[in-house]
Amino acid sequence: MSSAPPALPPSPPSASASGSSREGDAPSRGEAALLLLSAASGAADAFVFLCVGQVFAGVMTGNLVLLGASAAGAGEDGVALKVVVALAAYFCGVAAGALMAGRRGPRVPALLAVEVVLLGAAAVLWGLELVTSYGDRLGLLALMAVAMGVQGRVRVTPTNYFTGTLTSLAGRVALREWRGGDGWVLGRLAAVVAGAAVAALAERWWSPGAALGAVVMAAGALVLETVPARGRFRPGKGKPRPDRGNPAGAA
Repeated sequence: MSSAPPALPPSPPSASASGSSREGDAPSRGEAALLLLSAASGAADAFVFLCVGQVFAGVMTGNLVLLGASAAGAGEDGVALKVVVALAAYFCGVAAGALMAGRRGPRVPALLAVEVVLLGAAAVLWGLELVTSYGDRLGLLALMAVAMGVQGRVRVTPTNYFTGTLTSLAGRVALREWRGGDGWVLGRLAAVVAGAAVAALAERWWSPGAALGAVVMAAGALVLETVPARGRFRPGKGKPRPDRGNPAGAA
């Protein structure tokens, strides 16, 4: 008589059974941090545009357009200098973020901590009414633009420029290739609007606190990226998003 076949080892638990309970909060935490950073970007740009005047802290495409219009004699006096300061400061922020990240990939908490410090310094200067001259405003602009440049190096998913994000999303909608993560993409676009609205309302009703919104939102993202999550999730290890900054999208 033939012997009975050896017993097979038990199959590993499926991801839907146990893995999701331990790692299910990873995407939500990562996406929540991206939402907060997107809102911080909107708040920073709105604050700079309203309080410094006709210039952006992170939207460099818009700044280039403003620079061309100013060169043609349109817009307020002094806009060209503000744009040049914003462009140079943003460049320095991106370069500093790249050097901090090095070749081993970005150190997300460290980059966010630097951003929060820069935004906090700008908020203190504005809140204490220490920005009294044109030169002071240029310095404030530089702080905000450097912070946005650092934020641009935090993730491959853009959180301070959204033309590529919107282009990718529109292309997928047109081709009926809606993805599961596109709800978060819409959320980031909405977060920019919400952050800008918060800064604008603060500037209208309590001007000394107009810069606080960006600080609070960036600090919230830092907390999400720093505090350990349940299970095996580690901040910064999520899958690349479908709108990684390629203007043509993943289509």
